Amino acid sequence: MSAFPNSPKLIKAGLVLVDADTAQVRSVISLQYNSDSLTRTLQVQTTGGSSNDRIEPVRFKGPAVETFKLEADIDATDQLELADQNPVVVQCGIQPQLATLEALVQPTAAQLAAVDREASSGTLEIAPMLAPLVLFVWSKFRIVPVKVTDFSITEEAFDPSLNPIRAKVSLSLRVLSTDDLGFSSKAGSLFMAYLQTKEQLARTVPSASLARLGIGGIG
Repeated sequence: MSAFPNSPKLIKAGLVLVDADTAQVRSVISLQYNSDSLTRTLQVQTTGGSSNDRIEPVRFKGPAVETFKLEADIDATDQLELADQNPVVVQCGIQPQLATLEALVQPTAAQLAAVDREASSGTLEIAPMLAPLVLFVWSKFRIVPVKVTDFSITEEAFDPSLNPIRAKVSLSLRVLSTDDLGFSSKAGSLFMAYLQTKEQLARTVPSASLARLGIGGIG
C-alpha cells in the first residue's frame, strides 16, 4: 500500500554513538517505531537549605539533572512476510537489533581481552574501559549526550527456532551536563547547545499579563 502523497515525512528518534576522543560518529541506531511517550524528569541542583528554620534564597549550583525514559518496539513480523528479501531476519529474528542496543551497556570482547592481557603481563594499574559517547536524538531540538542508566528487554514472540521476532525495549537515559563533561569537550559543547536551544524556544512564548492572573501589580 502506497503512502498518501501529502503525508508528512516521519522522523525517527534514535541514538548516535560517537568516539569519546575524536568525536567521530561510530554508528547510528534508528528506533524502528517512535515511542508513544517520553517521560522527562528534572532534578533541581541548588545550594543551601534550612538553617534555624530559615530557608536561604535559591541559588543554582549547576544545571538540573535530567533523565529520559522511553519504550521502543522492535517487530520483524512484516519482514518475515517477505522472507526472500530478508534472509538475516529469517535466520536470526530481531537478535541483531537487540545486540546493537545491548552494545550500549557493556564493553566489547576486544576490550575485555585487552584488559586480561594487561593483567596477565603484570600491569598494576589498568584504566577502566572507555565507552563511546552516546547522543540521544529526539528531533533537531533534542540532541543531547546521555548515559544509559537502565536497560531492559521483554521478548514477546518467537519463531519456530526460538529467535525473538517481537520485543519491547525500555531505556532510562541520564543527560550528561557540563558538570559531568566540562566545557572544553565535544560532549560539553553539545550539552550547552541543547540548553541554549531550550532557552531560544522559551523566548518564543510571549509573557502573559498580570491581568491574566487577576492582579493589577506586584507590591
